[in-house]
Amino acid sequence: MHLEFVSLETIQLIAHKYGYLAIFLGIALENAGVPLPGETVTLVGGFLAGSGELLYRYVLSCAIIGAVFGDSCGYLIGKYGGWPLMLKLGQIFRIKEEKLIDTKNQFSKNAAKAVFFGRFITLLRIFAGPLAGIAQMPYWKFLLCNASGATIWALTMVSLSFFLGQVVPLEKLVSWVAQFGVAALVLLVAWILIPIGLESLKKGKENTG
Repeated sequence: MHLEFVSLETIQLIAHKYGYLAIFLGIALENAGVPLPGETVTLVGGFLAGSGELLYRYVLSCAIIGAVFGDSCGYLIGKYGGWPLMLKLGQIFRIKEEKLIDTKNQFSKNAAKAVFFGRFITLLRIFAGPLAGIAQMPYWKFLLCNASGATIWALTMVSLSFFLGQVVPLEKLVSWVAQFGVAALVLLVAWILIPIGLESLKKGKENTG
């Protein structure tokens, strides 16, 4: 998912001009919590490798290192400044601190899965690192999930555009990946909210019964 004011043509121009640096910074900043089109930059990098303009192994390396570095920065931001920010936002939106603590504890239970699989899910790729820091996930565990998830994600994205980019228009490929990310987000939200709704309904029946 990329910001609407950053067109694919602009991303391609940036990738053409700055090459591997654009790939590293694009995914690093996105994983640090900045809503930039890192995924699209990575796909463009794989496409350029497929056309012979860049080297596959360097594109892959930049994507992996950028993802690990960016997520680690996001983790540190979340660990040392994320919780006070969440409390302030909770006050603004009138969310009780107990509710925020409960949400934090729930995320802690699934933090490893969120960090590992989050790269394939729209929005979660941006916030998984900071949220893991807020949840005080042990860094060694975070780094293990972060590095392994980054490797699989980068290998998938770069290889996908490297091979398919020569037979499928890049615009369509980017659209397919974005749609997959959104669909994964919808399924994740449903997986979280449906049990909560069923539990609330059950409690309601017990109270009225």
